[in-house]
Amino acid sequence: MSLTASAHPAGDRPALLIIDMINDLEFEGAAAILDHAEAASHVIRDLRAIARRCGAPVIYVNDNFDRWSEDRRQIVERACRAGARGASICRRLAPADDDVFIIKPQQSGFYGTSLPVLLPSLGATRLVLVGLAADLCVLFTAADAHMRSYALWAPRDGLVPSRPGRLAPALEILSDGLGADTRPATCLDASFWNSSAWSAV
Repeated sequence: MSLTASAHPAGDRPALLIIDMINDLEFEGAAAILDHAEAASHVIRDLRAIARRCGAPVIYVNDNFDRWSEDRRQIVERACRAGARGASICRRLAPADDDVFIIKPQQSGFYGTSLPVLLPSLGATRLVLVGLAADLCVLFTAADAHMRSYALWAPRDGLVPSRPGRLAPALEILSDGLGADTRPATCLDASFWNSSAWSAV
């Protein structure tokens, strides 16, 4: 799928942002959210397939885990390595060659990255946000997107909290504070990707 090819009118294009799912999950407390991450990874895989069929860009926005010299290939290989807690998830969601992979230095995908330039160049006005963690990096990215007037869909079944119990508060902020649609992906079919009837921002 060419990033310049689009079935959507100029300035009316969705983009899928997969946040921090290329992750070995070897941080403190990760074991408590592993099942949640596993379930969300299947939803994200399906959303990615739909996005590709609909001509929507697939953009990975991923932490560098303070390994400042590592590039995309090294980050993916490290996360997918044998024995890593998150290896099976990372292999399931490993980016294709023509997916965009943006390395972020802080919680928000907009901070210190090319995302603010990339999205307008793709004609993206609607963002689907999924990944880890719903209450941190996804929320910070959503807040920055909201301030830039993007319409947001953050399907709750594609979000993983940093700790058990933190998903519900994050969803409340996403919905009530940032105007995001948080309906689960299982409630919506592929036609939703081609619709401009998203939640108003």
